This record gives sequence, C-alpha cells and structure tokens, in this order.
Amino acid sequence: MTRTGFIGFYSKTSLEDINAENNQVYAVMDLGKKNLAFSALLKGFIFRKELMQEHFNENYVESDKYPKASFTGTYTGDITATSNGSYKITVKGNLMLHNITKPLEVPATVEINNGKLSGTADFKLKPEDFNIIIPSLVRDKIEGLITVHVKIDCNVSK
Repeated sequence: MTRTGFIGFYSKTSLEDINAENNQVYAVMDLGKKNLAFSALLKGFIFRKELMQEHFNENYVESDKYPKASFTGTYTGDITATSNGSYKITVKGNLMLHNITKPLEVPATVEINNGKLSGTADFKLKPEDFNIIIPSLVRDKIEGLITVHVKIDCNVSK
C-alpha cells in the first residue's frame, strides 16, 4: 500500500504540450488475491501552466463535482513477493473518471527488489470516453488519445 503513488498524463501536439502529474495517489495491491485499487484526487494534478490546471479542474473534469478518479481490478500473472525479479502482468478492471466507469485492460510490470515493490503501466485514454468535452477552440491543442503513466512504489508486507 502507498499514499504516494504517481499518475501522470501527457499530450503533445504541434501547438501545445500538456504535462500533468499527481504524486498523491493512493494505491493498494493484494498479491495473495491478485486485486489492486487506485484512487487520485483530480485537484492533485499539477500542470506546468497554472491556466491549464484551472481549465482542467473547472472546465474538463469538473473536479468540484467529480473530485476523484479511481480504478479497481485484478491482475493475471504470478508475482513472488519473496523473490527479486521483474514480473509482466495484465491488469484488468474498471476505471471511473468524471462519473463514468469504463473497463480497462493494460499490461504492467512489477519489480520486487529486497522487499520493495515497484509497479508501472502505460496506456492511452480518450477524454470523450469519459464525457469530457474538449471545446473546438482548443481541440487542436490536445491529442485525441491522452498518454497515462502510472507508477507505485511500496514495501511488500508478509
């Protein structure tokens, strides 16, 4: 379990680069039951440009109305908590964002090193899939598919 997980999302177009990162992600992973869950407050995403952060919270994700994003699911593949190594897994579950829940299945990597667990995953999301409307005025500044990077680091408990 950690309260300092990381989620970042990125969009790069010829007109604008968007980079938002949140280092206050709550994550829990049960290696015995192969369950995992993540939760992030949307206001925890920090942008390089303050105006982008304001638009993200007020106009796009409406973080006052829908304050968090969450994921609950399971994974396939075996992870041996007591053996150092890198494990390829597939994470499958439901992502809830902007009060819309969608299934998500992504490859991920978990590394165990001396009692420490590090997990990473990368995937892409469409804002429209979560009823996040991008106005036509700024549509060309935002990629149609947003790249998302997730990373957690925590101790393995026995």
